[in-house]
Amino acid sequence: MEYRRLGASGLTVPVFSFGTGTFGGVGRLAGWGKTDATEARRLLDLCFDAGVSMFDTADVYSRGESERVLGEALKGRRDKALISTKATFRFSDALNDVGSSRQHLTSSVEASLKRLGTDYIDLFQLHGFDAMTPPEEVLSTLDVLVRAGKIRYVGVSNFSGWHLMKALNVADKHGYPRYVANQTYYSLVGRDYEWELMPLGLDQGIGAVVWSPLGWGRLTGKIRRGQPKPEVSRLDTTAEMGPPVPDEQVYRVVDAIDEIAKETGKTVPQIALNWLLQRPTVSTVIIGARNEEQLKQNLGAIGWNLSKEQVAKLDEASKVTLPYPYWHQRTTFTERNPPPV
Repeated sequence: MEYRRLGASGLTVPVFSFGTGTFGGVGRLAGWGKTDATEARRLLDLCFDAGVSMFDTADVYSRGESERVLGEALKGRRDKALISTKATFRFSDALNDVGSSRQHLTSSVEASLKRLGTDYIDLFQLHGFDAMTPPEEVLSTLDVLVRAGKIRYVGVSNFSGWHLMKALNVADKHGYPRYVANQTYYSLVGRDYEWELMPLGLDQGIGAVVWSPLGWGRLTGKIRRGQPKPEVSRLDTTAEMGPPVPDEQVYRVVDAIDEIAKETGKTVPQIALNWLLQRPTVSTVIIGARNEEQLKQNLGAIGWNLSKEQVAKLDEASKVTLPYPYWHQRTTFTERNPPPV
């Protein structure tokens, strides 16, 4: 296993983290998997054996069941693990059980600690941007939680660049904890992260914690040009939760991956994951698995690297037109606006 710093922090994390969205299997995530504590413990055994010691969850995953199952599976070995969890999305119908207010963050952290069976969270992230709560209130609350030892590092997820930069300025002004992680969507069929958030991460020391690295199941190797969609696919239950991707874009990327697969003997997911590991700012990539075989296959993405030529081929196949003003900056003034990659 390879290890990296989480952004500019002093925390070291494995390049692969294990996502526990399949744990619990309640509500809208039931289609991802219904892993119980017994199977979860076995999956964690494989993770620890491979050096994967960071586990990602959230309070809303299966209505808290993901955290509870993860806590059960970690009993007796909490000291070996890094736990990453998140809050801000609505958890119940209660009036204030939503957002990044002092009320909600404080109660959310306490509830997560109880479900996880631990007294501290290694990385606590805001699951989404709350436009209704001032950043001063958010960060002062996180500061209290850090000083109380209930959380150790803080991060964000699904923020835009200006949201994140404004929060960092507030943190610097008042001496509050700085965000060191950005849990972000990034894949060969979803490279929006590179437009603004990657340059910000390079400039401000924010490590990318990548989620959905296989593009919502589009890069599993089961979707190819001229072939029917598989009968069982994660896209059936989650496509509406993510951005649409034109079929031709997916086929173009998979065609390029297939060529590299013939050269390397690696699978489509392994190549897609390895490409991500070579991108700037990426601290860790969250991999998931419904079963042990999927986990073992994903772990095969480390211990080797794509060549520069292979990376260039994937870069070209996955390239899309940038939105304004990025296409203007990259095409008319590259002398002073070099691309981050």
